[in-house]
Amino acid sequence: MPVPDTTPFSPQQRKAATALLRRTAEPAAELGRIFARNGHELALVGGPVRDVFLGRAHSDLDLATDATPPQVLAMVRDWADRVWETGIDFGTVGLRKGDTILEITTYRSETYVPDSRKPAGIRYGTSLEADLRRRDFTVNAMAARLPSLELVDPFGGLRDLRDKVLRTPGSPEESFTDDPLRIMRAARFTAQLGFTVAPEVAAAMRELAPRLAVVSAERIRDELQKLLLAPRPHDPVRGIELLVDTGVADVVLPEVPKLRLETDEHMRHKDVYQHSLTVLEQSAELEERYGMQPDLVVRLAALLHDIGKPKTRSRLPDGRVAFHHHEVVGAAMARSRLKALRFPSSVVADVTTLIALHLRFHGYGPGEWTDAAVRRYVRDAGPLLTRLHVLTRADCTTRNKAKAARLARAQDGLEERILTLSAQEELKKIRPDLDGNEIMTILGLPPGPLVGRAYQYLLELRMEHGPLGKERATHELLRWAEGEGLGAPPAPEDGG
Repeated sequence: MPVPDTTPFSPQQRKAATALLRRTAEPAAELGRIFARNGHELALVGGPVRDVFLGRAHSDLDLATDATPPQVLAMVRDWADRVWETGIDFGTVGLRKGDTILEITTYRSETYVPDSRKPAGIRYGTSLEADLRRRDFTVNAMAARLPSLELVDPFGGLRDLRDKVLRTPGSPEESFTDDPLRIMRAARFTAQLGFTVAPEVAAAMRELAPRLAVVSAERIRDELQKLLLAPRPHDPVRGIELLVDTGVADVVLPEVPKLRLETDEHMRHKDVYQHSLTVLEQSAELEERYGMQPDLVVRLAALLHDIGKPKTRSRLPDGRVAFHHHEVVGAAMARSRLKALRFPSSVVADVTTLIALHLRFHGYGPGEWTDAAVRRYVRDAGPLLTRLHVLTRADCTTRNKAKAARLARAQDGLEERILTLSAQEELKKIRPDLDGNEIMTILGLPPGPLVGRAYQYLLELRMEHGPLGKERATHELLRWAEGEGLGAPPAPEDGG
């Protein structure tokens, strides 16, 4: 059935949406006929319907029905290739047909208790419209009945899609009280879809942000991650701005709003918050240049790279403002926040390393860094080197064109030197010329801290002078041992 002419879309848009809706719903159309023959309703709901009008198809389908889970199981067992019941306690039956994953949920209404976002009770319903009312936003509260494809839009979702605005089907206060995670979803959809939130939604976010305390850190993390990985470079900025403007960030990411430092009377330092948002956007823009997909580690590091500044802000005798060691303090703060949000340990380690290293480049100038210094830069960055290039280049937000050009030339020069040295020495595989076993044999040492110190000494020589060769490395090792008071190594035992 075509999308009705009452929609706020042009005839061409309606025609395209109808065709895409038909293709999207095709895997479930046969199932809709099965349900109809058994006297039950079935409808495509939520994101798949919304995305039809955004020109995007879905491979996984969300369906709603008036049939109870046992009735659903009876109708789908012979039709589906596979059925699973992991969500059946919440009224959901999962199944796969060919390459399509479908989830069928019985119409329901839920009641919540104040200190939890989990439903206190689930009651099955018989009305599709009532089921749609409990959904998070009007753009997700649309359905297409199967198999007819009749569009059901009781809350103006199509209008809000056209206007690119997020509203709730009912009162936003009631919606966010029932499920506070929807507050984070509002920011996520703002980023992913490029929408704005209606004034009443923003007001409810501000009022009910403390309710996020009942939401698990993992769920907040997941929404924040999706927000940051929104596809267009400015999209994550939109989501973060909404979190900060509504006070939600004060609850889930308080280090970011604290970046809004007051400007001193001489206007001698930047608005660190706006600077951080610019770095986030520029990092996202640079990912493609460096052959990267949207990268969570880079974007987290860009957003958080200066969070140590408020704690390290000081005024120098000449009136200037300084933030000494803010990268060290910021790395520690980022580690604590990301661990609290239950990010994987590898993400925590990588983000904090990038923050700790993000100022290292600013000591570089053409002709000023020795090859040894370049080697150390690469060694310390390790597998994060490309991400560090992105963050360092993005961190240049000066409006002084001459300074910006000078920093860009310096970054280009450093990257070129790294490539040259890497080609010459396979820089990423730098090791001392002698390994631990050889050190122990030459010095007659057992395993222990002394071997590690000797290894580090040879590594420093390798970084400073390039490959030494085993003969010279042995000579340098013996000189080091003598300086450490280790004496001559024991003579080898007579094997005769």
